Amino acid sequence: MTPLAALRVAAVQAESVAASVEQNVAAATRSVREAAAQGARVVVLPELFLSGYDPESLRDHPDSCDVTPDDERLVGLAEAASAARAAVLVGASVRSVGGPRTLSLLSFSPAGTVQVAYSKQHLWDAERGIFTAGANGASMEIDGWNLGLGICYDGCFPEHARAATDAGALAYLCPSAYVVGSEHRRDLYYAARAIDNGLYVVFAGLTGRCGGLQFCGGTAVYDPQGRVVDRVESGAGLAVADLHSSAIEEARHINPYERDRPATLGGRRIVTL
Repeated sequence: MTPLAALRVAAVQAESVAASVEQNVAAATRSVREAAAQGARVVVLPELFLSGYDPESLRDHPDSCDVTPDDERLVGLAEAASAARAAVLVGASVRSVGGPRTLSLLSFSPAGTVQVAYSKQHLWDAERGIFTAGANGASMEIDGWNLGLGICYDGCFPEHARAATDAGALAYLCPSAYVVGSEHRRDLYYAARAIDNGLYVVFAGLTGRCGGLQFCGGTAVYDPQGRVVDRVESGAGLAVADLHSSAIEEARHINPYERDRPATLGGRRIVTL
């Protein structure tokens, strides 16, 4: 692996307000400035942060929840990303002109440009009646780092992070929204994706109440051996970590899954006892 300069990332844990894009953009802007003050080059905010993760509002008030990349309400966040010289990822309900409604990640570049970076491929139950699943995986590149993208339930499927790794990802960024009571699953999934693939996982989770749901945070950065590098224990805050290509190389040397994975496991026989 070609050595890369360390990449500082910040995962944001914060509350989101249902159907209030303006308030959520203001909160995201404050978080970007806070992350920039700590030297973050990449800032990741939670799933559906700009709309609020509230299925009732998303279903009944789409005009209040949906955004497009050229939405004037996003200007302040784009300016904050540009001022910070940081790449920002934030979850949003996106309505494409003449296209489907998707549960997506918007990317704000260090130059301040906005685009839909990725749309969630694995939709959770309540999301299925609201959104159309994304058709393609995606990664983003910054400072030589290939960063695979996922959203919440995507990370529960090992093959999703594996596809990103096979495409060259060195980290897997997975904004999420886990409700209270699901902490045990949350903490298993993303540590597993890290060690499964020998890459960093950056998990940014909603916290607090949004509409009728209560979220449990869990924001953390996991190293390529599945260990927590930094975590937000409760409430709002940032998990900040430097990603090192040498740690990825070490993890993949210890656990050479790519080398040892057979091309096929063949058929399956049934042993009758």
